[in-house]
Amino acid sequence: MPRLPELDVTKFSSAQRMIYDRLMRERGHMRGPFAVWLRNAELCENTLKLQEMFASRVNLERRLLELMILVAARSATAKYAWFIHEPHALKFGIASEIVQAIRERRVPGFARDDERLVYDITMELNTTRTLSDASYQRGMALFGEQVMVELVSAIGFYAMVAMTLNAFAVSVPGDKEPFD
Repeated sequence: MPRLPELDVTKFSSAQRMIYDRLMRERGHMRGPFAVWLRNAELCENTLKLQEMFASRVNLERRLLELMILVAARSATAKYAWFIHEPHALKFGIASEIVQAIRERRVPGFARDDERLVYDITMELNTTRTLSDASYQRGMALFGEQVMVELVSAIGFYAMVAMTLNAFAVSVPGDKEPFD
């Protein structure tokens, strides 16, 4: 059960209303972490910009971003994030066997080195909150500076997303539980 009451649009500030109207126009809904963050319009606006940047304006391939999000969501048991991003991961080319293994908390059998590395880095950062020299060197060798910065920053952003979803008990639409 969600911990925060539904938003009352009649009580929005003009800044909240602008963000709300934009999300309703572009996405058709106001839910997930943005429904939490909208309580502070500036926070919501800036997190929305970050989310949009990671989705479309970075050199990190979208397939790898979606894989990272699933690994981070499952690591944090962030059911809403999983529910939203599982279809995207499949659409952008993550094999269903990999998705299922992550859902079941098994280490997937990766055919692609870049996917294995994203999985390893995401798990390591979510587990230890740091990156070993070996993982750092692997990442720099395969991805280079810019993509490594984007990947690590995206992992941090989606940790914030997961914490927001979990702390405020944001429910999955239609009570569709993707995992226990």
